Amino acid sequence: MTQNSVFITGTSSGIGLAAAQQFGALGWRVFAGVLPSEDTGGLQNRPNISIVPIDITKGGMIQAAAETIGKALGDGGLNGLINNAGIAITGPLEFLPLDALRLQLEVNLIGHVAVTQAFLPLIRKARGRIVNTISMLGKITTPFSGPSCMSKFAMEAFTDTLRQEVGQWGIHVIGIEPGFIATPIWKKAVKATDEIGDELPPQGQQLYGESLKLYRATTATEEALGDPPEVVAQVMIEALTAKTPKTRYVVGAKGKSSLFLRWLLPDRIVDRAIKRRYGLK
Repeated sequence: MTQNSVFITGTSSGIGLAAAQQFGALGWRVFAGVLPSEDTGGLQNRPNISIVPIDITKGGMIQAAAETIGKALGDGGLNGLINNAGIAITGPLEFLPLDALRLQLEVNLIGHVAVTQAFLPLIRKARGRIVNTISMLGKITTPFSGPSCMSKFAMEAFTDTLRQEVGQWGIHVIGIEPGFIATPIWKKAVKATDEIGDELPPQGQQLYGESLKLYRATTATEEALGDPPEVVAQVMIEALTAKTPKTRYVVGAKGKSSLFLRWLLPDRIVDRAIKRRYGLK
């Protein structure tokens, strides 16, 4: 029996690590994409997992990964691609360095497009599936998370357009939209907020300093309140194994309730509730 295969980016921690471990435990051949500088301890000595060094902002590394995986799989092709890598850059848009915004979009959007382009020939061979990790920030914005929200909104469009274009070959493209998930990205977001706050000019400190402090405190609690990343990994497994997968999966009770309220309530009421949460008038 042919072994199913999947390539997952961003597997050093969080959702990507949980997905790599669970797919490997199910007998899938897992190619786990990890930045060369990141820890791979959670992937070592795990059944069916091969570590693939990759920076999805580097075209040469993407192509090398595609060639390596293609050779390993031979004529069988790749059953699943999970675009999961991501970063979260925060700060008030009025003072956001444009290079920081470019980096956010490069990692959270353009990098995924580049990886998908490189791996689609392997996916097409196996009539495989593509899963994009998006998050509820692809539909709900919050103050100071603008860069991340922009990238996730764009990922929604990328996912929908790609699904329409490649469906003619029987390739499913699925969006995963987690809510609050307990992953290290929250700690990284807190650190990024501290760095942005320290770098604000005096006027920025005066206008946004107190709100950024409250945002930092609120963000610091999200990891403790979030669902475990294994919950998302289970949904990814369903997305790649269900006979007819959904086009998108909202993961976590808080994510589902938040998206429902965003759909139900007028913009100004949603704005008021979100701004109050983050200390804005």
